[in-house]
Amino acid sequence: MTLTARPIDPAPLAHDRVYRQLRSRIMHGDLAPGQALTLRGIGKEFDVSMTPARESVRRLVAEGALSMSNSGRISTPALSNERIEELAALRALIEVELASRALPRAHLALIERLQNINAKVGEAVAHRDAVSYIRTNLEFHRTLYLRAQAPAMLAMAETVWLQMGPTMRALYGRLRRTEPPQFHRLIIAALRAGDEPGLRLAVRSDVTQGLRMLAS
Repeated sequence: MTLTARPIDPAPLAHDRVYRQLRSRIMHGDLAPGQALTLRGIGKEFDVSMTPARESVRRLVAEGALSMSNSGRISTPALSNERIEELAALRALIEVELASRALPRAHLALIERLQNINAKVGEAVAHRDAVSYIRTNLEFHRTLYLRAQAPAMLAMAETVWLQMGPTMRALYGRLRRTEPPQFHRLIIAALRAGDEPGLRLAVRSDVTQGLRMLAS
């Protein structure tokens, strides 16, 4: 008896692809705060039917990456000053702890990798590329925090990044950076020296300073 393989339903695969790609665009500031989206537009952009588009939006709304009004209007978050302050405080709590846990595992190869990523941050600044800046900045932090071996805590940090992506783009435009964040160099120096208090201070300053400028 010959068994015939059942065809794989492409809908779940399409939904996951749309979810991941749209999630990445939001996290990296490719969409502006308060930007409206439609299921039809998402479907057309990603070449999928309405069902995968709807499911991906549902997941992103649950994560706080998108908002949906009672009328069904879909948009990226336009955060109030109070919400920015709240998320900045969350970043300070979660990311300082992640960095502290990563410190004992911060070998030379990690430090060199962080230096290389920070050079890419500098290139993005030089080219005035907001999306590349946000992406490489988050890559810098994620690379460090992975050494903490605390996946649940890192997932919480990424949820905050996701909610703040559009706002981070607005912040980048306001700051008009001309060089990489100074606190990245302090983070690397503290890792090299094994200086936990210095590391905690550098991370806290890095993740809160710009956001509080935006809320002021």
